[in-house]
Amino acid sequence: MAPLRSLGNIRSIFNDFYARTGTDASGTSPTGVFAGATGGTISDYEDSGTFYRAHIFTASGSLVISDPISADILAVGGGGGSGRASGNGNFGGAGAGGMLTQTGVALSPGTTCPITIGGGGAYFGSTTSSGNYGGNGVDTAFTIPTGPTVYTAAGGGGGGGADASDGRPGGSGSGGGANSPGGTGSQYGPSSPLNPGPAPGQGNPGGTGTSGDNGAAGGGGAGGSGSGGPGGDGGNGSPNVYAYGPGSPVTYAGGGGAGNGDGNPSGGTGGGGGHPGSADGTAGLGGGGAGGLKGPGARGGAGGSGTVVVRYQIPASAGTAKATGGAISFYNGKTIHTFTNSGTFANSSGGALSIEYVVVAGGGSGGAKDNGGGGGAGGYLTGSTTCPTSPVTVTVGGGGNLVAGGNDGSQGTPGGLSGALTVSVTGGGAGSGPNSPGGSGGSGGGGHYPGGSGGSATASQGNAGGDGAPSGGPAYGSGGGGGAGGAGQDGTSSQGGHGGLGIQLPSTFRDPASTVGFPGPGPAKYFVAGGGGGVADGAAPTTGRGGGSGGPYAGAGDGSYNPNPGTPGFSAQTNSGSGGGGGGSPTAPSGSGGSGIVLIAYPT
Repeated sequence: MAPLRSLGNIRSIFNDFYARTGTDASGTSPTGVFAGATGGTISDYEDSGTFYRAHIFTASGSLVISDPISADILAVGGGGGSGRASGNGNFGGAGAGGMLTQTGVALSPGTTCPITIGGGGAYFGSTTSSGNYGGNGVDTAFTIPTGPTVYTAAGGGGGGGADASDGRPGGSGSGGGANSPGGTGSQYGPSSPLNPGPAPGQGNPGGTGTSGDNGAAGGGGAGGSGSGGPGGDGGNGSPNVYAYGPGSPVTYAGGGGAGNGDGNPSGGTGGGGGHPGSADGTAGLGGGGAGGLKGPGARGGAGGSGTVVVRYQIPASAGTAKATGGAISFYNGKTIHTFTNSGTFANSSGGALSIEYVVVAGGGSGGAKDNGGGGGAGGYLTGSTTCPTSPVTVTVGGGGNLVAGGNDGSQGTPGGLSGALTVSVTGGGAGSGPNSPGGSGGSGGGGHYPGGSGGSATASQGNAGGDGAPSGGPAYGSGGGGGAGGAGQDGTSSQGGHGGLGIQLPSTFRDPASTVGFPGPGPAKYFVAGGGGGVADGAAPTTGRGGGSGGPYAGAGDGSYNPNPGTPGFSAQTNSGSGGGGGGSPTAPSGSGGSGIVLIAYPT
């Protein structure tokens, strides 16, 4: 039985009984069908005869309670980002986001619980010889409005800097520079009179640096401290079974490895960035970014965004799957497998399986420095095919990293490709910087002001980016990135270009209990792959909107706008495949692209 929230709370006893059985005291469900809750990506699974439903949130939203449930909650903060230097010394690895679990939380029908997913910290792109810290990760929060009770997972400590620089505290702390201590791991508790004490520690400290240019240490993770210098590894993350069950545990919140010192420092398990390989923390896992390297053109890693998973018992399975992999749910006679990170789809039906699919690549980030273009959406393809009995690798492309302000903060970065079976789609094109066109990709990136041309799109996967205004103010608008549903708009002297429209998922995947995809124009939902907005020097109404006029739609990021020195471009949502907004003045960073998503369905 779940623990009571207060003495004498008889209703919580009823709630717990109903959550476990799906019935009221007379043995009949009040609604006839146990609905549980709505929101996030739904994952149904069995554990030794007990059935569970999990709601997985990789982007901010709400969990709406339909029936009384006793919930287990996982919250992971965004991982820290790291810095970069061109001169003396490598940087310490960034800390992972904090990892917090709560069990037996009573949630009543009619309650709407807001969920805020913390973004990963930015890497700092400056080439100054002394370097700078990367950004701290952002806190993740699950709020129960009664009380209110807020469960908060702290963002990870930002990594940096060269030479003697202490690690920063966070959910897990970042690693220290040469001869410097690592940052401490934090503890957060729910803010409620019924829960006055702190939750258990959410993470671990970063390692301590040693002497020399290669003396930096790794960032801490939820499962262990970062290794000390020289060239320390990131601390490992910690596994949790709430999302997919004991047969498929997920490891979250790995720390970032240090800048490349003696050897090749690795990121901690659970999405920590390392060298060589991806320096960035993994989106949806809260991993810390790898420490920056010394030398021109080298950088640290951005942090990975966090997550919230809420699970509870359900009376029985809603269906029987014919395959494994991803989050499995059942809707309208179909079994749906949702991949928010890369994995394996394994047909276990004993024969060929006819499937319907959607594959969306990662969106590009916006360009920065003096009105960069909006990022292009990742490529989008849908269709049907026959799946063999052999396992199939599913790749979910990451979003392009935001570009920080500074002398080299100009060109955005493209999104990563996604693929499954024989289908492969191209990542979104980068928003352009000065004197360069928008990047080509699934959809093209927007053009820079003045006069930069938008990037082209991959045939049948998206649309071109808009051009930057040729000259003139007051807006000096850059072009919007292209989207799967339309081209990015051109920037003008009075307006930043809007990003291209996204596209609505096929009806097979529009489960009303789920929030896969994002709002589109009007009341429409389930949109993905919108273009990032262009930049305007004017006030907020003149900025380019993500995913089209009136947005942001499809989870795409709006562009930057004034007052000076300029608001940062807005990042696209995780698993949207949409483009990030462009950055404004030389000190305003662009927005990052959203990672992709892969959906597979077949008759139940």
